Amino acid sequence: MKKIFTLTLILIFATMQAQETTGSIAGKLTDKEMNGEPLPFANVIIKNTSKGTTSDYDGLYLLDNIEPGTYTVSFSFVGYETLEVPNVVVEAGKVTEVNTELGSSAASLDEVVITTVSRRDSEVALLIEQKNSIEIKESIGAVELAKLGVSDAATATTKISGVTSSEASGDIFVRGLGDRYLYTTMNGLPIPSDDVERKNIDLGLFPTRVIQNISISKAYSVENSADQASGNIDITSRELRGKDELDLGFQFGVNTNAAGQFGDFKVSPNQDDVYFGVYDQLIPTEYALNNQSWNPQTAVLPLNRKYQATAGKEFGDFRALLTASNATSFEYNKGVFRNYRTNVLEDQFTDVEQFKKTDNNTALLDLGYSINDNHRLKATSLFINKVTDEVYEAGRNGEGFVFEETNEAENLNQFVRDMNTKQTRLWVNQLHGDHNFLDGKNELEWSIGYNIVNADEPNRIRNEVNIGDDNFVQLARTGGFQQRKSRQEIDDKEYNALLIDQINFIKNEDDAEEGGKNVYLQLGGNYRNKERNFFSQFFGAEEVTYNTVHPTSIDDLSSVFTTQNFNSKRLQFNKLTPDRYNGILESYGGFANFNFGNEQWNVNVGARYQQDNLDVAFAVNNYPANLPNYASQSYNNVYPSINVKFSPNEDSNFRLAASKTITLPEFKEVAPFEYVSQTGQITRGNPNLTASNNYNLDLKYEMFPSSGELISLTGFYKKILDPINKVQARGASGVFSYFNASDEANIYGLELETKVDAVETDAYNLNIAGNITRMWHSQDLKDVYDANGNFIRTFRYNGNSKIGLQGASDWIFNASANFATESDNPFRATLVGAYSSDKIYALGSPDTQNLDLIDVQYNDEIIEKGFVTLDLIMTKEFNENWTIQFKGQNLLNPEIERYQAIKPLSGTMPEQDQTVRSYTRGAVLTLGVSYDF
Repeated sequence: MKKIFTLTLILIFATMQAQETTGSIAGKLTDKEMNGEPLPFANVIIKNTSKGTTSDYDGLYLLDNIEPGTYTVSFSFVGYETLEVPNVVVEAGKVTEVNTELGSSAASLDEVVITTVSRRDSEVALLIEQKNSIEIKESIGAVELAKLGVSDAATATTKISGVTSSEASGDIFVRGLGDRYLYTTMNGLPIPSDDVERKNIDLGLFPTRVIQNISISKAYSVENSADQASGNIDITSRELRGKDELDLGFQFGVNTNAAGQFGDFKVSPNQDDVYFGVYDQLIPTEYALNNQSWNPQTAVLPLNRKYQATAGKEFGDFRALLTASNATSFEYNKGVFRNYRTNVLEDQFTDVEQFKKTDNNTALLDLGYSINDNHRLKATSLFINKVTDEVYEAGRNGEGFVFEETNEAENLNQFVRDMNTKQTRLWVNQLHGDHNFLDGKNELEWSIGYNIVNADEPNRIRNEVNIGDDNFVQLARTGGFQQRKSRQEIDDKEYNALLIDQINFIKNEDDAEEGGKNVYLQLGGNYRNKERNFFSQFFGAEEVTYNTVHPTSIDDLSSVFTTQNFNSKRLQFNKLTPDRYNGILESYGGFANFNFGNEQWNVNVGARYQQDNLDVAFAVNNYPANLPNYASQSYNNVYPSINVKFSPNEDSNFRLAASKTITLPEFKEVAPFEYVSQTGQITRGNPNLTASNNYNLDLKYEMFPSSGELISLTGFYKKILDPINKVQARGASGVFSYFNASDEANIYGLELETKVDAVETDAYNLNIAGNITRMWHSQDLKDVYDANGNFIRTFRYNGNSKIGLQGASDWIFNASANFATESDNPFRATLVGAYSSDKIYALGSPDTQNLDLIDVQYNDEIIEKGFVTLDLIMTKEFNENWTIQFKGQNLLNPEIERYQAIKPLSGTMPEQDQTVRSYTRGAVLTLGVSYDF
């Protein structure tokens, strides 16, 4: 570690970053005499330089690798007037778009549209990057995110082909593979998870205001960690746009479900300790049983609101940008929850209500300093503080049922209330570098990062009571912690680093004499050290003598949890031994990557050696004392990759990619801590879980008809050995765990994506984009034997020896229609729709290991039903300062449903689908105003 720290210091003081030291000029030429048709084969030159090109068949041109400065660009065509456009400013790392018409009479300079945006903001620039990239990569930038009205990074990823999200788990799925198969980075460096239940951070924490673009590399490349199968999601953070920025904005909106709860929107008593969106606990949880209320409160004015500000300026060679926002949102849903074990109903609530209030404070600071054209330094710091307050209630209607809680003769039903406050504090700090030596023959890039995550549930309040006629309320009786307050803490610290040295043998992409060759060798390495400390403890209140303490109402449970009742021994305090685990992941790797490219072919071959050490030590309740209380795993492998691109012409590519990767178990999948959800379902880790090995193959054809258009078709195949699945555990009701339930999983798929300009006139334009993914997937359900061939267990059930992959939809659709007027103060409207078909939420399992009974005693898989979403975004600019926007999200407000096939216990009737969870989230209507100085 000392050597790495020393090396890092040497790198910082010995080198400076040169990100992109050149800029580009790009655009589209149209024919004035042909009613705006594309003008091919026109000459585009930069006066007083040797830089020049011609427009292609679609009128598109690109001048790349231009030194920063101010130029005059000349456009000419045989028989037409030459047009010279002066004062075209080129900035490093940015694209200046110059769009104009040529005709028999010269165009006015007022008719020339010039815009300068970051290379990673522009739709055109990102398509150019996709067109020229070596690997299979798709991106969505800030410009397109604004059109789509996307509010956060999680939603942004679902606009990319083959990407969907699970409403049930919140996970992002790429080509049917979920959280554990993804790898998330920010500016190329890994970022930790904020949630004990996930490997990757909640992308919903990243508002689009701090995002420059999001890219998904679906084909593995050796400079990235091999811990992925479906892809690498990289968030590029925001930078200064232009010379200076200053704008303010605010939004107000309402969730249609929450609107129906005005005056009765419940929040937890923890809200007394929330100030300006930050939770500061006043009473320690252990002492809160009799010193803090157990009753929910009512929120004042449950309207969504957001305030945001951005300020930035360039001071010579130094630039600075600060953007900050404060947002509050409210959600409410009502639905059904059922839990079955071995086809027998064990828990049922038909009136589940969930109230959710979220406060999110975000700040991003980006600093840059240019020493010269070859050396720049960039520092990024992102801070996010998110507080989520949730109130869950079930059984108020007197129909709640929990197995074995009461006898039928007692005529009692169950009521559950769970109030939880989650506070996530994320602080990401990065320093980046990129150096240009020997006139571009050697490019050195480096990055270092230090991340901190505190993801806590400081005071979770849960009550389980029995209710009857005449407002009778009885404390539940099957455990000492059914009336409890608990706290959970996650503290993550992470150090990471990246070093890439690229030796350019030939770099003459635009040089005809060299045939546009691009030949280089990359050498480099990565390091990651991630440590998590986890703590959880329950504090309970229990009757000393059963059925002697009776709250006056389910809305005033606090009436019995008094100091007097504890002192008089009517109630007793219970304290559970804390659950703890410590996890350390140390990963380091080195790689070599050789690239040969010419005008038509590009072949990139690489190999990565990676050593991964995963150590988890735990001390948790409900785990056998005679078993080891640690899990230690080590993997060292070589992970090869090959990416081939063939360009038959300048507007199309064929791509082939093949690679091998690994999927490491996560801390939460290994540590056998039992996390109890609001519904009472339990998820726990499995210390015997092992890594999966993945083999990936992609074949893609893409065509770029014009500067903003794309048509692509991709076929892909993945083979996963020992895939990790979330499975219903046997021998327990409502318990889920993680297993290598299969020897092998296979996924085949097709992706079709298109972006087309449907209508283009002088007054308005309409473009349509969409993608469709079709997947076929299956995995075998294996029998497990020990080293001596003795049978241990089976994962087969209900006649199933094969099953689909958890989280994979057979069909995924995304579509958008974008309308915009061509005026000084444009109006824009976007309609966005999405659909993903049914997917497996959790695999089923046998409830016995008697092979003669596994088709009789079993729990079937739980399916998350597909649904359609529809959003509408309308924006109007009134002048160069004022903009107003309306957003209607989730307008169809579909029912979110999970169901399970249940076989009647008697007779010969077939299985019937039963809903195990259902609710709607409500439509969200928002009106926002911004002012740009």
